[in-house]
Amino acid sequence: MAEDIEAKIRRLRELGRAVSESEEQPAPTPPKPPRRRVSRIGMLREKERKKRIIVGALVLSIIIIGAVISIYMYLENKAARELENAKKAKIAEVNACFKGELANDTAKIQLINAIMAAKSIEDLQKINVKAICEERWKALQEAKKRAEQEKLAKELAQLKNQTKENIKMAFEPLLSVQVPDELKKEIVDTMNSLLAQVDSAKTKEEVLSIDPTPYLLDLWKKVYFYRIDSMPGTKVILMKGNTTNIYTKSEAKEVISKVENLSDLLQYQVKEVQLVQVALVLSRKDVNGGFLEPGDKIQIYDKKTGKRLVPEGYVVLVLFDAGQIQVSETQSKTTSWSSTSSTTTQQSSSTNYSPGETPYQVSQTSQSQSSVQQTSSETLSASYSYSVNLGEVLKAIAAGKIKDPEEIKEKLEKYGWKVLTLEESSNLLALNENTRVLVIVEIPTEFVSQVLKSENSLVIAKLSKP
Repeated sequence: MAEDIEAKIRRLRELGRAVSESEEQPAPTPPKPPRRRVSRIGMLREKERKKRIIVGALVLSIIIIGAVISIYMYLENKAARELENAKKAKIAEVNACFKGELANDTAKIQLINAIMAAKSIEDLQKINVKAICEERWKALQEAKKRAEQEKLAKELAQLKNQTKENIKMAFEPLLSVQVPDELKKEIVDTMNSLLAQVDSAKTKEEVLSIDPTPYLLDLWKKVYFYRIDSMPGTKVILMKGNTTNIYTKSEAKEVISKVENLSDLLQYQVKEVQLVQVALVLSRKDVNGGFLEPGDKIQIYDKKTGKRLVPEGYVVLVLFDAGQIQVSETQSKTTSWSSTSSTTTQQSSSTNYSPGETPYQVSQTSQSQSSVQQTSSETLSASYSYSVNLGEVLKAIAAGKIKDPEEIKEKLEKYGWKVLTLEESSNLLALNENTRVLVIVEIPTEFVSQVLKSENSLVIAKLSKP
């Protein structure tokens, strides 16, 4: 249809040009006949006739040109209306496609400008809005994808840097401790391995999955084992908060190996067992009834609070405040004996004989009585007492005032232990429960301050042998 319109417009243009040429170039006239003498009136008529021809031709040309122009204008306006409608449809297509994130895209503006600048429908048809829109959508998605990738890459890089800094900070205390070169190398190699894992991670999830805590827990345990082994002696002190305990080295390692939390592990302190001797004066009932011997393993408690002050200590010496040995004995014997005896005997007999006519009678009577009484009484009474001040005896021995000090010392040797042995065997209490006892104990230095604070409420407990 557009081609038909264009063909008509071309024909109209050619027609207009043909009319114009006909007006500009008059048709050739036949050779003029020999010039005749024409009258003045004839000349005027001839001129008038020519004038009418020219005017007619002009009017006809004007009419033809007007008609051509009208047709041209009509066709031109029709083409313009069709082009305008086509432009509006094209712009609507652009707006329908370029929306949302592409609403202000530069390609949209360029397309609209190109549509508005189009001179013909053919020019509009050359503008492929759909292809350009799809290309822009694809470019937008790719740009968004690249932006997202760049964002993720930036976040991943930041996360990697932060994770590596956290790993270095976590390993810093380990790197500052004094350990053998072999263990130091293991610490450094472990840290570098973790840093390499972070660098090689491709996603944030891989970075977040790298946890140095298990490695730190294992390495710190090895550090604690080294500290325990490096302590002198066979025992060490493990302190955690307000709790202090004494362990053998193997026991201490077992305690450390069972800790599964790094923060809990780092609360432990390993200290050398340094023993000091402390003299305590307590009542007998507060020192296990006095049944203590040098070398016994003990624990010390505060009887007011029930808190264990010393988890482990040893008895060095025990001295009893025996004061005086007092013996008082009274003996009394009374014997009484009484005896009474009485005997009574009576006998009577009668005999009759009749030999012949002369009777013969014999009678005999006999009586006997006896009585015996005896009484005996014996009374015996005796009493004695003695008192010995052991302190004065010891002073006298020290001053050389005892005639035979060796004999006395032999008798006094282990006097307290013998009394306690007799108590155990007889189930009788010989020494008063409030008898003062001087106990010299050997305890770690860490517990001395607590013992001194509770000096008036201490209880010494003897650890039973398994």
